[in-house]
Amino acid sequence: MTKGVKTVGNMTVAFYPGSFDPMTNGHLDILLQALNVASRVIVAIGIHPGKAPMFTFEERAALIHEAVNAVLPARKGDIKVVSFGNLLVDAARDHGATMIIRGLRNGTDLDYEMQMAGMNHKLAPMLQTVFLPAVAESQPITATLVRQIASMGGDVSSFVPKNVCDALYTKLGR
Repeated sequence: MTKGVKTVGNMTVAFYPGSFDPMTNGHLDILLQALNVASRVIVAIGIHPGKAPMFTFEERAALIHEAVNAVLPARKGDIKVVSFGNLLVDAARDHGATMIIRGLRNGTDLDYEMQMAGMNHKLAPMLQTVFLPAVAESQPITATLVRQIASMGGDVSSFVPKNVCDALYTKLGR
């Protein structure tokens, strides 16, 4: 066992936070990579009272579960989706996480994420931040761009899992 990484029984528990509004292929790629380094992954959907998401928490949770089940059904039981509105490190500790998963698309993400990892380490030194690189085809994808493209009539089918694409088009009346 790596020094500083706690386990629950024989399990490492990863906490993967984000808005996932909607889940993109980039999110799914990082989630699948996280399953290679952790026994269980808690997908943590940040809830912000001042923001109006396109999809409710329940819709996002269902879309995440469906997407994972479509590509990796053997691990569907290793994913849990929760919401949080408090500090990331507090939410991760509340759920028994041993590490925080962060995806990196580019150097700009790295600069920001290094700063966040440093602050999180000061607040919760027992939580290890693990950076996972986005695959090349996912690097330009953001949930914000996906929402914008879809709302303007564009084709987002190559940016999101099929179930998410269908849900987006349904939500937008297409």
